Amino acid sequence: QVQLVESGGGSVQPGGSLELSCVASDHTRVNCMGWFRQAPGKKREGVATIYLGGGGPTYGDSVNGRFTISEDFAKKTVTLQMNGLKPEDTAMYYCAASSFWCSLEEERFNFWGQGTQVTVSS
Repeated sequence: QVQLVESGGGSVQPGGSLELSCVASDHTRVNCMGWFRQAPGKKREGVATIYLGGGGPTYGDSVNGRFTISEDFAKKTVTLQMNGLKPEDTAMYYCAASSFWCSLEEERFNFWGQGTQVTVSS
């Protein structure tokens, strides 16, 4: 079992920035890492994914151009830099890891973190 530990998140005003980080306990079973989010009453959606070791960052349409995902293979860490935050970005953000190909479809991810809350309001 791969454990994922998230950090970051919190509250910020519209237009502000936040950074989320996620560390995996074991990367030998991980090919791809990413972030998903779920707002109250809404379906969980893919935010961004990246191959551990580099390559192929993919972004959801609603965050493309504002969020940047990066990874550090040696540290088994993936980071999500969120700029230009909007109230509609408010959600619980989940780190996820996959033994398979990267995708914004949550069904491809077999390991999940506990989630960290991001709130954007004035």
